[in-house]
Amino acid sequence: MIDKIKEYIAEVDAFKAKTKEDVEAFRIKFSGKKGLINEFFAEFRNVANDQKKEFGQAINSLKLAAEGKVKSLKDELESQDEEKGIYGDLTRPAEPIALGSRHPISLVKNQIIDIFSRIGFNVSEGPEVEDDWHNFTALNLPEYHPARDMQDTFFIQTDPDILLRTHTSSVQVRYMENNKPPIRTISPGRVYRNEAISARSHCFFHQVEGLYIDKDVSFADLKQTLQYFTTEMFGKSKIRLRPSYFPFTEPSAEVDVYWGLETEADYKMTKGTGWLEIMGCGMVDPNVLKNCDVDPQEYSGFAFGMGIDRIALLLYGASDIRMLSENDVRFLEQFKSSL
Repeated sequence: MIDKIKEYIAEVDAFKAKTKEDVEAFRIKFSGKKGLINEFFAEFRNVANDQKKEFGQAINSLKLAAEGKVKSLKDELESQDEEKGIYGDLTRPAEPIALGSRHPISLVKNQIIDIFSRIGFNVSEGPEVEDDWHNFTALNLPEYHPARDMQDTFFIQTDPDILLRTHTSSVQVRYMENNKPPIRTISPGRVYRNEAISARSHCFFHQVEGLYIDKDVSFADLKQTLQYFTTEMFGKSKIRLRPSYFPFTEPSAEVDVYWGLETEADYKMTKGTGWLEIMGCGMVDPNVLKNCDVDPQEYSGFAFGMGIDRIALLLYGASDIRMLSENDVRFLEQFKSSL
């Protein structure tokens, strides 16, 4: 009987399994309720007294060998499954990747787009390297027009007709050329002007300009649109429109929002008035409509434009516009958003 147990111990040591089912069958054979080990324990009472010690030790050796074998086989198969799962899943990252941050310009731009999309404005884009017609002439700024001096321009040296766009109004011209009214679009993008770089100005910055063309569009429609925007964007519902001049709109206005004088920062930001200028606007000049093949006798419209960089500085309390383009990680990693 003892020799038979030793044979089973050798069988346990030599056993190998390819699947978990093989391991389970092995376990049942040796350690199950009707397994070999329980059968040997049942025979223990029939063994002669002088052999019981050796017989008991042999059974215990078989039991330990069988249990150890089952455990080692399970660990081996689970390890293989885990390794297969790791390298078989191509979507699994090789190592943990830290979440990044969105740029404050992107956060503000996306928020502006979201606000205007709720009232039917779509997004239009155009080239940053533009021609004179779309950037100036079509916008009621013919050659030698004195208002061109308002925008110091980067011209391409090899071709004086090609330049870096000074505003995203050029996108609106292209949109009107390719789409018939009604038109309701906003044009976010980067623009360039030959200005000295300082804490408050830069040679490139970002704008969002809006355009609405349809029948019977009035200045009241413009004011209500801007009222909605300032309430949604800043939580400020009180605005005022001051007469101004832009070559492509008539009449034109500057838009101020009442920021308040609750803190010392409010006093500094508004120069003690409580009012903060945020954008320019006006009714589209009939000449601009004609240049874009839109009949000014049938259609009218309004346009507005604002600087994304200035709004970002305002919302996040930053004091230097250069921080938005210097790619300082210590500054950028402060901005987290799902947008």
